[in-house]
Amino acid sequence: MLPLYFSTTSTHHLYIHKHFLVSHFKPPTTINMQQQQQPKKQRSESMKEKKVRDLMVNKKRLVEVPYNASLAHTMNTLVANMVTAVPVAAPPGQWIGAGGSMVVKCDKQRKTTRKHYIGMVTMLDIVAHIAGDDHDDVTNDLDQKMNVSVSSIIGHSFEGLSLWTLNPNTSLLDCMEVFGRGIHRAMVPVDGEMENVSSGLELVEAASSYQMLTQMDVLKFLKDNASGELQNILARSVQDLGADTEMIYAITHSTKLIDAIKCLKSAMLNAVPIVRASDLREDDHMQLINGRCKKLIGTFSVTDLRGCYLTTLKSWLGISALAFTEEVATSPLFTASDTERSDTCRRELVTCYAESPIYDVIDKVVTKHVHRVWVVDHEGLLVGVVSLTDIIRVI
Repeated sequence: MLPLYFSTTSTHHLYIHKHFLVSHFKPPTTINMQQQQQPKKQRSESMKEKKVRDLMVNKKRLVEVPYNASLAHTMNTLVANMVTAVPVAAPPGQWIGAGGSMVVKCDKQRKTTRKHYIGMVTMLDIVAHIAGDDHDDVTNDLDQKMNVSVSSIIGHSFEGLSLWTLNPNTSLLDCMEVFGRGIHRAMVPVDGEMENVSSGLELVEAASSYQMLTQMDVLKFLKDNASGELQNILARSVQDLGADTEMIYAITHSTKLIDAIKCLKSAMLNAVPIVRASDLREDDHMQLINGRCKKLIGTFSVTDLRGCYLTTLKSWLGISALAFTEEVATSPLFTASDTERSDTCRRELVTCYAESPIYDVIDKVVTKHVHRVWVVDHEGLLVGVVSLTDIIRVI
């Protein structure tokens, strides 16, 4: 069974069982049982028969932080492991998990609960906390803000208010249906089992260990296994994704880093394009603008903040977000743990055209390790954006 837990303020629950999907978002959908009766050879050649476990080969151990870790320690953990989110673990029986969830790590031999995962903390949660309220002086308050416990900031973003788990036997298509709704990552239990607690309303997920599956993992797998019908889908153009939009939140070349952080928080965005815009009022450089049909010159993302420790971040708050992205691209903290990408790849603007095939966009996403691709016209003017969610939803 697959439980997916939402925030404590939400009544939505979605469970994927062995043979069917039940959701409050849409009517029940039945998985075609005839697919399970096909000859083994025929099924092995079909993407429809791929399982979550097929994507977990060679996955690294789960990176987590304890509930009482400081935010500064959590930030350093994200930097050291080059990840953008970590689950938060607490002693069992003392916390209510996100959405009333019970996702626990147990001792397989003694059959006792070792820890309880109470939520997920993402870079966006940290950015929202750093930005604070409009009247906050981030420069002076940064040390104090980063000294709070990580458990106190869970829930600044929707993702922090929910814990998502995927059974290893869940089909790839069901997994993609979940990720296509904007869920970025899910925990996959190793040797896990599901059980009902006394209330009958809460599900317990217990496993001796977990791994993390992300949208990026799914696209890497699809890129490496594209054939048949999937190839036809990926040959369609970016235009079919609805990526050409009238409103594209952006910041300008003059927007300071501190203002860029506040912009991400105000709109709950993981990234914004940086555009050349000289014919604006001074105040416009401190807030989000519509970047459509403006010259694209860069990207500011919450993942950029992984490239600097607290003391470095504090010293850079006064420079422009554009200058920050150029500085952080050459940071040893970026290059030390990320050998797959070169400095050129990180500084390069990752873009596509409306007529570009989806497969080319997936290739750029995977090889450049970015979570969005900006759509530009042939003059380099911004006209849209393609996210991992967009791609997975269309497929």
